[in-house]
Amino acid sequence: MPTLADLPDVPKYRIASACAQTGIEPVTLRAWERRYCLLKPQRSGSNYRLYSERDVALLRWVKRQLDDGVPISRAVADWQELRRAGRWPEVPSALPKLIVAEPPCTYAARLYGALKGHDERAANKIFDEAYAVLDIATLCGEVVTPCLAQIGHEWAQGSLRIATEHFASGYLRGRLLTLFQSSPLRRNGARILAGSGTGELHDIGSLIFALLLRRDGYQVEFLGADVQLDDLLAYAREARPALICLSANSKETALNLARLSSSLLGMRPRPKFGFGGAAFTLCPELQTAIAGTFLGENVLQARVTVRKLLDA
Repeated sequence: MPTLADLPDVPKYRIASACAQTGIEPVTLRAWERRYCLLKPQRSGSNYRLYSERDVALLRWVKRQLDDGVPISRAVADWQELRRAGRWPEVPSALPKLIVAEPPCTYAARLYGALKGHDERAANKIFDEAYAVLDIATLCGEVVTPCLAQIGHEWAQGSLRIATEHFASGYLRGRLLTLFQSSPLRRNGARILAGSGTGELHDIGSLIFALLLRRDGYQVEFLGADVQLDDLLAYAREARPALICLSANSKETALNLARLSSSLLGMRPRPKFGFGGAAFTLCPELQTAIAGTFLGENVLQARVTVRKLLDA
C-alpha cells in the first residue's frame, strides 16, 4: 500500500478545496493547525493557505480516526509518534477527487426536484455530493430543511401528491437516520433524550436535532415520534439523562408537554427539559406555558441553547 510519503507535497489546494475533499469544516481545520500544529500550509501570494495532496491525505487519515471514535488529541499524538519513528500512515482508500462545492440552496433545489420526480438514484447522488462538501449543520439547515419545507408547502397547497410527500419524507428520514446511527456514540458525553411529544407524528426535525447533538459529542438517544409521556418518565428515572428535549408542531401536542415538565419537578436528580417546534414559533405565548426552556425557532438555534444549558 502506498503511504502519505508517496504523494506529492506541492501546495495547490486552497482551504475550501481541502475541506471539500475531507469533510472537515474550515474553522475546525484552522483550530487543529493552531492548537495541535497538525499542518503548516504554505501561503499563496495573496496570503491564502495552500495544501498539497499529501496534506489532504493526512486530513483524511485523521478524519477516519475521528469517525472511529478516536479523540483529535490522540489522533495527532499517533501521527506524531509515527513520524518520530520515521514511518508514514498508509494512504486512505478511495481518496476522492476534488469536488467543487455548489451553494447549499442549489443542492436543496436539485434534491427537491429529484424527490418530486421520485428519482431515488438522482437523490442519492445529490445527497452524497452535498454531504461530501458541506458540514453537517449546513447540510441539515440549508439543504434538507428547505427541501422539506418546499415539499410540505406544495403538499398543503394541493399541488403535490400525498404519495410524493410520503416518498420524499421517508427518503430524507432514512438518510438522516443512517447518519445518526453511524455517528460515534461518546460514552462520556452528557446523556440527552430527544424526540417528538405525545400525539406528534412528525419527527424529522427532532431527528436532525439529535444528529447535530450527537455530532457535538453528546450521548443522544433518539426516541422518534409520539413519545408517550408516562413511559418516558419511567425510563428517565432509570436512564438519568441530563436533558430531555421534545418537539411539538401543533398547539394540542405542545400543551401535552406541560404535564411532563411538571412531573420532572419531583425527580432526583432532575433532568433539564427543553422544547421546540413549529407550535412555539407560530404561537409564541406557548413558550411561557411550559415549565422548561424554549430551545429556539430552528434546530441550529436549539443546538446553541443546549450547549448553554449543559455548560451551565
